Amino acid sequence: MTLSANQLKTEIIYPSSDGKPMAESDPARDYLIYAVEALDIYFQDRNDVYVSGNLFVYYKKGIPSAVIAPDVFVVFEVDKKKRVSYKVWEEGGKVPNFILEITSASTQENDEEDKPKKYSLLGVQEYFQYDPTGDYLNPRLKGSYLFEGKYQPITSNFLPDGVSSFHSEVLGLDLRLIDGELRFFDPQTGRKLLSHKETEQARQEAEQVRQDAIPRLLELGLSIEQIASTLSLSVEEVELILSSDLGRRFLEG
Repeated sequence: MTLSANQLKTEIIYPSSDGKPMAESDPARDYLIYAVEALDIYFQDRNDVYVSGNLFVYYKKGIPSAVIAPDVFVVFEVDKKKRVSYKVWEEGGKVPNFILEITSASTQENDEEDKPKKYSLLGVQEYFQYDPTGDYLNPRLKGSYLFEGKYQPITSNFLPDGVSSFHSEVLGLDLRLIDGELRFFDPQTGRKLLSHKETEQARQEAEQVRQDAIPRLLELGLSIEQIASTLSLSVEEVELILSSDLGRRFLEG
């Protein structure tokens, strides 16, 4: 029996996992999750921006060993969709524009020496490193941009309160160290980017502030309609809050 050429071909497997833990420590995991979620929320209205982390990025078709797995990365001008791995040749040749590595004891040498060489050859425009514990990098946060095939350091600025801030031209965002913790900021609004958990916490706190304000505004003589307008609530929402235990205690007191 003669086998066809197709039958003789061996399927090339591109694994989606190496079976290793996502991160080796709580700080590394926490900041990886924060960065991916905060950037994903920031770019949520753009369908041409893909944000991911700890995902295999294959950059040579037919060679599964040609792979990188950045802690956090952003790709522009590709579809926003779920992927089990990222294959450059299936994405119009688009490689990550921005990469952030969370440096630790086991990754320091690789993050400092091997990865910059590989990322620069791939054409990654910006490469940032962050050390959550401050044991392996000095300074703890640093960034570089690609210029004529080589990475050049991004100069940090010190804000009036002493905070160190790096500007990412690629993202249009600032990366800052707040008491040693990495946070993204929108320089246009000055607002800190939040994770999903932080966003929900902020929503709950804002809701509590509005609920607490209603009795005080009633004491000042504002009508329910005026309170609704002041707090950007509907009249029905104000009435619902007033019907709660807090509202009844105020009205009875």
